[in-house]
Amino acid sequence: MTRATLIEKISGVFAPISTPFSADEEVDYEALVFNLKRYAQTPLAGYLALGSNGENRSLDESEKLRVLETILAHKAASQVVMACATYDAQRHTDMFLKRAAEAGADFGLVLSPGYFRKQMTDEVLYRYFTGVAEAARIPILLYNAPGFCGVTLSPDLVGRLSEHPNIVGMKDSASSGIEAFLKFESNGFHVLAGSANFLFPAMLGGSRGGTVSLANSFPELAVELWHCGERRDEQRGWPLQERVTRINQQISGRYGVSGVKAAMDLAGYRGGYPRRPLLPLTAQQRDELHAALRNEGLIP
Repeated sequence: MTRATLIEKISGVFAPISTPFSADEEVDYEALVFNLKRYAQTPLAGYLALGSNGENRSLDESEKLRVLETILAHKAASQVVMACATYDAQRHTDMFLKRAAEAGADFGLVLSPGYFRKQMTDEVLYRYFTGVAEAARIPILLYNAPGFCGVTLSPDLVGRLSEHPNIVGMKDSASSGIEAFLKFESNGFHVLAGSANFLFPAMLGGSRGGTVSLANSFPELAVELWHCGERRDEQRGWPLQERVTRINQQISGRYGVSGVKAAMDLAGYRGGYPRRPLLPLTAQQRDELHAALRNEGLIP
């Protein structure tokens, strides 16, 4: 992949696609297609398939592949798809990425193994990620999400991994500060913000964009903030970042995945139910979220 192609593909706002379930907890593929048809008409650069908002760990392998194939089949022609691998065994990561490449995914996003987190030293993780990258048929991005796996990627490790020719970037969802990784931003390695809460400052620091859960329910708002970052428009960007952070805290910050799905329903998408052990919002919680979003002028 050339430098120009990589920059084009990795720039913008990516929605970490939610996997809608029906009341009986079956994947609601019809609802997923409905959402994708709407997203295809938005300025979203693409999608993260099977991330935490997609409830990756709650899907079996056949469901994961079908969800990925559905996203690929209904995206806009210009939109890019990252397929997320969240396995503890390297052979399972390799197998999934092989299938993702065959299905047509553009990138693989790889989460650190977390079950044996005490043994996940920098050397173990370096061997893991480079081994995955060498076996993969698509470019790889690192996924720094200690809130999900209990493992934090160190800046030293990321610096070493950024030199691998098939490791082209990372998504940082940690709250510890993306600036520690932005120094590795280069022609061949790009750092994506993993939360709308710091998308604008990350872009001022050199990031090309982000994968943010707010894009599931309000993609245009997330892209508006991205444009401020692209233009280095601090006059509009900082107030908008404050508003986006406030809204994001009311949705995913307060309620997690279930809040994202409820916000999608309120915004006219089909969020559906989460799969247990996650529970949907109560009627009171849903009313409170509705009121918060209405006060922000996002919904009637």
